[in-house]
Amino acid sequence: MSVKEATQVAPAPVPAAPEPPRPRKKHRAYDEVPRWQIYLPLSIYLVFTLIPFYWILLFSLRPAGSTSLVPWPMTFDHFEKVWTERSFGTYFQNSVLVGLATLLMTTLVALAGGYALARFNFKIKRAFMLALLCSQFVPGALLLVPLFEIFAELQMINSLGSVIIAETVFQLPLSMILISNFIKNVPYSLEEAAWVDGCNRMTAFRIVVLPLLRPGLIAVGSFAFVHSWNHFLFALMFLNNQEKQTIPVGLNTLMGADSVDLGALAAGGIIAAVPVVIVFAFIQKWLITGFSAGAVKG
Repeated sequence: MSVKEATQVAPAPVPAAPEPPRPRKKHRAYDEVPRWQIYLPLSIYLVFTLIPFYWILLFSLRPAGSTSLVPWPMTFDHFEKVWTERSFGTYFQNSVLVGLATLLMTTLVALAGGYALARFNFKIKRAFMLALLCSQFVPGALLLVPLFEIFAELQMINSLGSVIIAETVFQLPLSMILISNFIKNVPYSLEEAAWVDGCNRMTAFRIVVLPLLRPGLIAVGSFAFVHSWNHFLFALMFLNNQEKQTIPVGLNTLMGADSVDLGALAAGGIIAAVPVVIVFAFIQKWLITGFSAGAVKG
C-alpha cells in the first residue's frame, strides 16, 4: 500500500455516547390499589350525600299530595308560595345584607389584626393569640344573654346592625388567625424592598402584600358569609319584627306546632342553599388555596 492510499483510509467510527439513564418512576403505594377499591367507597359516599338533596328537590317540585319518586308533573307552586305568601323575598334580602356586611367587616378587621400579629412583636402577643384560640371553644349560645343586654342598652334590638356586629365578633378570632398565618408566608423582604423604593408601610402593604393575600381574603370572607347566612340564634334573639328576619328564621316559621308544609319547607331550603352553592362553585380554587396556606405556618 502506497503512502497516498494509506492517507485515504477512512477513519474508524467514533462510538456513540451512552444514553443517560432514565429517571426511575417513583413508586407510590396507592398505584398498586385497584381502581374499584377507590371508586366504590367514593360512589357510596356520593350516593348518601346526594340522596338528601334529591329528596328536598323532589318535595319542592312535585305537586302537594303526590307520592311519586320522580318530580313529574313538575310544579313551582311551592317556590311561589314561600317567596310571596311567606315573605321569603324579604328574608332573602335581609340575609344578603347581613352576609355581605359581615363579610366586609370581618375581612377588614381581620386584615388589620392579622398584619399586626404577623409583623409586630409586643409583650402580650402570646397571651393574645391564646385568647383568640380559647375563644373558639366558647359556643355562640353562651354569648346570647350578654350580647342581648349590650344591644338593649345601645337600643339596637330589632336592628340588622346587631346581627351584623354579633356575627363579625363571632368570626373574628379564626379569621384573624388565618390571615396572620397567611401574611407570614409573604416574604418580609418584599416589603423592605418597597420601603427602599420610597414607599411607606401602608403603601407597601397595599401594593406588594395585599395582592398576594387574595386567596386568604377570599377564604376568610366566604367563611364569614356562609356562617352568617346560615346562623339561626343571633337573628332569632335580636330580631323581633318579621320584616327584619333572615332566611334561617324564615325556615323555622314554616314548621307549625301540628303540621309541616313539606313542599314549602323544601322550596325554602332550596332557596337558602342555591346562593351558597353558586358562591362556592366560583371560589372553590381560591378557597382551598387560602385555607391550606393559612394553616401551614403558625
